[in-house]
Amino acid sequence: MAAAPVLAQAASVDPWILAFSLVTVAVTIWMGFRSRKTSKTASDFFVAGRSVSVGWNASAISGEYLSAASFMGVAGMVMSSGYDALWYPVCYACGYLFLLLFIAGPLRRFGAYTIPDFAEGRFDSPLFRKIAVCFVLFIGFFYTMPQMKGAGVTLAYIFPGMPYWGGVVLVGAVITFNVALGGMKGITLVQAFQYWAKMFAISVPIFVLMSVLGFYNQHVGANRAPGETAAPVSAITRKATPEKAPKDEAWIAPFGPLTTKAVNAAAAALPVEQRAAYLAEHQRPYSLLYTYSLIIALVCGTAGLPHILVRFYTNPDGVAAKRTTMWVMILIGVFYVFPPVFGVIGRNLMPELYAGVGAKGTDKVVLELPTLLSARGSVLGSVLSGITCAGAFAAFMSTFSGLLVSMTGALAHDIYGRILRPQANQNERLFAFKTSAILVGSVAIVLGCFVEPLEINFMVGQAFAIAAASYFPLLFMSVWWRGMTMQGAATGMLTGGLCALGAAALTNLGTLALDKGPMGKIFAGFAPLNAFWAQHPLLRILCEQPAIWTVPLAITLMVIVSKLTATAVPGDIRMKMLVLHAPEKLGLKQEYIQEHQAGAGH
Repeated sequence: MAAAPVLAQAASVDPWILAFSLVTVAVTIWMGFRSRKTSKTASDFFVAGRSVSVGWNASAISGEYLSAASFMGVAGMVMSSGYDALWYPVCYACGYLFLLLFIAGPLRRFGAYTIPDFAEGRFDSPLFRKIAVCFVLFIGFFYTMPQMKGAGVTLAYIFPGMPYWGGVVLVGAVITFNVALGGMKGITLVQAFQYWAKMFAISVPIFVLMSVLGFYNQHVGANRAPGETAAPVSAITRKATPEKAPKDEAWIAPFGPLTTKAVNAAAAALPVEQRAAYLAEHQRPYSLLYTYSLIIALVCGTAGLPHILVRFYTNPDGVAAKRTTMWVMILIGVFYVFPPVFGVIGRNLMPELYAGVGAKGTDKVVLELPTLLSARGSVLGSVLSGITCAGAFAAFMSTFSGLLVSMTGALAHDIYGRILRPQANQNERLFAFKTSAILVGSVAIVLGCFVEPLEINFMVGQAFAIAAASYFPLLFMSVWWRGMTMQGAATGMLTGGLCALGAAALTNLGTLALDKGPMGKIFAGFAPLNAFWAQHPLLRILCEQPAIWTVPLAITLMVIVSKLTATAVPGDIRMKMLVLHAPEKLGLKQEYIQEHQAGAGH
């Protein structure tokens, strides 16, 4: 009798969805094994031998950057929050313009393996390396949580009845295994392939769905406020009710409903007759504040993500790094045209997702929307669902791979190879890399099991805020201001980064305490936070998205402390600035790691 539920569950698995997903995983693992033959040196594992071409690297960076937040989260947030959520994809893409103009070329010319390498080399301070390593881990683990959420949601969708944590563990184990096999050189090919797989998986279903269910402008018209003229939506009957998917102009207006939960909580505590006036007075200014903070976090955070920045060390030179960045802007810009369309159509045709939470909410609209064709008796719906599931796998697998390499490099290269065992030979460093990959992957899996109630894009926005308040000021100021000192850089990065980290963690703990499932019981001790947020919605916004005050704080402290410690500016700062900014043709480009090791006698 116990086998009956298992058999029923197996019978309910769509064969097309299972087949496409398995093919994606199988190809990823095969590429990992294949790359094992070519990844033999420490340089191969950490920076792919510095030999990745512009085309391959642009595809790989795009594949790494287009995470579960891009593939699933953007569509889910557009569906739940309206066009205000478009700030996410717009700023994701715009962040690379800043990276192109100010950071990519100089960073590559310095020739390190990791950002902590740059931090130590720029300021001649081994102590600063230790501080910088901490933020690689902070940012990395914050960013792995939404990828694990995407894994849990997708596996729970493919295998009805499978627990959320089961998908997190399964996918996390596969990716950890892959990274331990091939390192950076191994995942470069995988991530380049996965970009094009995601591009196919997000675009083809949209064209098919619009041809059958109605085009984009028809669905936008159907979401307007009562009394507005709405275009007919094919032959599909809209099932939404005002409670599930309210039709209002705020949904299709900028600076609309994308605001903190504390505003709604504070309004809910008021008498019914006072709620509308409270929301009218507070929601728009709070939405503006939140949106401006989000823009700062996403644009500046892109220029401070260690797993993206380390990619530029794989280019042969600074010119190639700049050309790579330009192509990345084009590739991800084209991709971001499609997820919002899923959100708009889903809001109109799948309002039942509003009633779901966690793995059953709007974050899975990309996976669920093609099933409307299956409901009509067409096998095409199953095929399209299979394609989108394969794209979701490629999304969280590629980003998690990059994060894992970045964090593993921090442990194996910066902590083990440069601090604990600087005399270690190459084989010992490679063993440390593989061991660190397993350790980091295990921690990421555990953290991922706790975040089911949180929105994917929401968590990514907070990871960007931490990066924007820590690594972005460090890199931007260190590259362009010769007067920066180690004391100033460390004070600003530590203060800004830790404030952003603490503020984001507080809001997440309060949100988890509201969960009606097991997470609510585990984090019940933080439930009083929600009453505090309801009484102080402005503070909730400043903690929920802290970039608007932590980034200026970090930069201001860097300037003030550097001015007070001006005598500590490195003596060879002029040469270092030349290395960072002079054209490669002058022959000043250096490979910091090789020279440093040679000078140290390693």
